[in-house]
Amino acid sequence: MSNSEAHKKNENKNRKRRDNSRDEAVIMPIPATSIELPEDYAGFLLQVKKRIQTERLKTILSANAAQILLYWDTGKDILEKQEKAGWGAKVIDRLSADLKEAFPEMNGFSARNLKYMRKFAEAWPDREIVQRTVAQIPWRSNLTLLEKLKEPELRLWYAQQTIENGWSKDILAIQIDTNLHNRLGKTANNFELTLPPAESDMTNQIFKDPYLFDFLGTAEVRKEAELENKLIEHLEKFLLELGQGFAFVGRQVHIEVGGDDFYIDLLFYHLKLRCYVVVELKSGKFQPGHVSQLTMYMNIVDEMLRHHDDKSTIGLLLVKEKNHTVVKYALAGYTKPIGVAEWEQQITDSLPEDLMPSLPSIEEIEHELDKETEGDE
Repeated sequence: MSNSEAHKKNENKNRKRRDNSRDEAVIMPIPATSIELPEDYAGFLLQVKKRIQTERLKTILSANAAQILLYWDTGKDILEKQEKAGWGAKVIDRLSADLKEAFPEMNGFSARNLKYMRKFAEAWPDREIVQRTVAQIPWRSNLTLLEKLKEPELRLWYAQQTIENGWSKDILAIQIDTNLHNRLGKTANNFELTLPPAESDMTNQIFKDPYLFDFLGTAEVRKEAELENKLIEHLEKFLLELGQGFAFVGRQVHIEVGGDDFYIDLLFYHLKLRCYVVVELKSGKFQPGHVSQLTMYMNIVDEMLRHHDDKSTIGLLLVKEKNHTVVKYALAGYTKPIGVAEWEQQITDSLPEDLMPSLPSIEEIEHELDKETEGDE
């Protein structure tokens, strides 16, 4: 064999060796799909996933809190400069431009937002309260509190409710607009007499009066079946109005007792109270007989549906109108926890009384429209 042939043969061997080593380098180990896992693997995986989710949430909340505190510190500095050194609004415009140039990768330094920071610091002078409460909710939700509420106590109350219930900015705005603080814990009920003190307080703060069903429109609802159908059509908004923790179980829930058929209007389960909630709808005025009907349904649910770990079923009677004194005497002697509340379709009915005279009635509006129509003719 000539030298050139031997060299060529060696080259071919080296090339094959390099190709083989390259192929071996890109081989990735693939876990077997049918391997036998330890018995406690599923639980271990769930534990790890929960820890990751918890830490991710902590990271997000920590970043949000840091941003809110940064905004508060910046707003406080601006406020002090304007109060002590007489800085004008134009300085804020210049500050905005300089901060944007210094930190082009960051948002939130517009002149408008800097003014919000100043207003934020002015509204919350105590940094400790900011750190403990409002720093736990997003900046846009804080702006909603600033724009819609003047009283510091109300701002703090809605901030705490936002943290507890996980409200978005839009949901927070709805709750403020519908005066939630004036409606929670206002049902006529017998909770103090039928529930342990801690449960009584919690239950009382979950129910409200009146319930606002503005999503039903302005047409008057005269029949229970019509009201029920409309509530189910708008179930998501209905659940929002009921509040955090209500899970829908069913409507017209059929139960047979002693050969007779009974139908529960609406049945819910409350995740925090750990009990069923029977809701009966009435399109008219409260009648004492409504309580005995509701109590019977609650007894049936406790007997046939309630799990041994569940707490006693709670009844909620929604009526168009009620007399508190009549309700008080009607509930006397009942051992089942029952709340009675009104439902309304128009938000104006929930406004403070001192504002009501300034709002025209439907009749007045119609009268004015008739006058305009006559003028056009």
